[in-house]
Amino acid sequence: MRKFILLLCLAGLASIAPAADTVFVKEAQVPVLLERQDNVMFYLRIPARESRVLDQVVLDFSRCADRASVAAVKLYYGGVEARQDEGKNRFAPVGYISSFSAGKTLSAYPSYSVKCAEVTRPDKRVVLQADYELYPGVNFFWVSLQMKPGTSLSAKVGAELASVSLDGKKALCHRVSPDGIVHRMGIGVRHAGNDGAAAFRIPGLVTTNEGTLLGVYDVRYNSSVDLQEHIDVGLSRSTDGGKTWEPMRLPLSFGEYGGLPAAQNGVGDPSILVDTKNNTVWIAAAWTHGMGNQRAWWSSQRGMDLDHTAQLVLTKSTDDGKTWSEPINITSQVKDPSWRFLLQGPGRGITMHDGTLVFPIQFIDSTDVPNAGIMYSRDAGKSWHIHNLARTNTTEAQVVEIEEGVLMLNMRDNRGGSRAVAITRDLGRTWTEHESSRKALPEPVCMASLIRVEAQDNVLGRDILLFSNPNTTKGRNHITVKASLDGGVTWLPENQIMLDEEDSWGYTCLTMIDPETVGILYESSVAHMTFQTLKLTELIRKK
Repeated sequence: MRKFILLLCLAGLASIAPAADTVFVKEAQVPVLLERQDNVMFYLRIPARESRVLDQVVLDFSRCADRASVAAVKLYYGGVEARQDEGKNRFAPVGYISSFSAGKTLSAYPSYSVKCAEVTRPDKRVVLQADYELYPGVNFFWVSLQMKPGTSLSAKVGAELASVSLDGKKALCHRVSPDGIVHRMGIGVRHAGNDGAAAFRIPGLVTTNEGTLLGVYDVRYNSSVDLQEHIDVGLSRSTDGGKTWEPMRLPLSFGEYGGLPAAQNGVGDPSILVDTKNNTVWIAAAWTHGMGNQRAWWSSQRGMDLDHTAQLVLTKSTDDGKTWSEPINITSQVKDPSWRFLLQGPGRGITMHDGTLVFPIQFIDSTDVPNAGIMYSRDAGKSWHIHNLARTNTTEAQVVEIEEGVLMLNMRDNRGGSRAVAITRDLGRTWTEHESSRKALPEPVCMASLIRVEAQDNVLGRDILLFSNPNTTKGRNHITVKASLDGGVTWLPENQIMLDEEDSWGYTCLTMIDPETVGILYESSVAHMTFQTLKLTELIRKK
């Protein structure tokens, strides 16, 4: 439970009577997007029982090594609390910057905020002079951070709220968030409204042999809902470690097909895989045709043909993700006719040491129960095979090779509470439950990411498992990256970094950018597809 820390906002006030009202302070733990003109840094909650004017807010940036990267610090007034919200201790009546409304994702929306003060090129001490008249009741203010163009993704901003003045007097402040919060940079690779799409969902991320980052996702044109809808598989490509991203490509798009409109020919939930032996890149996705714009999860039926059941399709690139092949339908190779739905991970697949390509899969079996497993190819993608499920009542999974020939499958478990984990030594013919299963990794029933980084491929010289998901059992929030140094048996608190505390769709995908840098593409609270980086040396603090 978060503890309330009572502190004086300014030292040396013993001889000065404090302001009549107390200010409650919450520091946001969300990504700072480099392309945004506004990012929430602090929330202020001021119950104006006696106070009439907010004079100023003072911030201390003296301990911030990357202060020179800050373009501006701003103070906004966010209005008052609704009467029915009394007692809920909210820190904002609305989201001041939308992540869901096209055209409203990059700056404070003026309908909800009034700018009171702005300081450009901030020094160690920033005085936001507001002189703003308070409304009777609870008043909301927030401090915004804007970064300079070209700021490094590894930059971090930290500041202390030094003082708040009301009616000419220093106020007492209750801080309701942890101390030592670091504001980490990010890039909104996809925002609502980009390229005419209402939403972008379901991230997958890989690094090719050439060092190129390839991020895939659903392009959901009409709304954020799942298949069956007008959905294509989109791809963003970066050749500079995620600093910049090329215009979106569409590796899979069916449009109007078979006499039916585009919204009944959707393709989505992508999983991406790099064949490291020859640098061919594969994408697997589910194509749904003629399902009446209802959820394909329930509408896909038993059988094999396009008119009755979802089709499992692939596309491949042999030029580092620049161009993509025509769709390759492998449904007849891998689907059991009694299953209602077969689809990929989503997220990413792997190449094993011996060159075997492996995608995680999920399927609804003949008894209408969902199960997770793997499909694999031992001939560079010419043919694909599926054996047995890893665990019943599981869905979205990720796979790693924990030692040569041994695969670990980490699964979304519909029972909730924690991730399910299983091991196979024979490409899915038989499975055994891992000792961490159903107890080591909390989850709210959501997709997650898992990758393995071998000792020779990282600066720490250790075999490492990296995992990311919403680190909670309630809601999709607190997106966290974790590291395990013992093959996934334990995930210690000192080897975790929380990136985004707010609610979102919560899907994530990890990759190694270079031997010391982890990249993550995920559905954050600030953009539909957010990209951030972490250093292994800051993530793993246990010797």
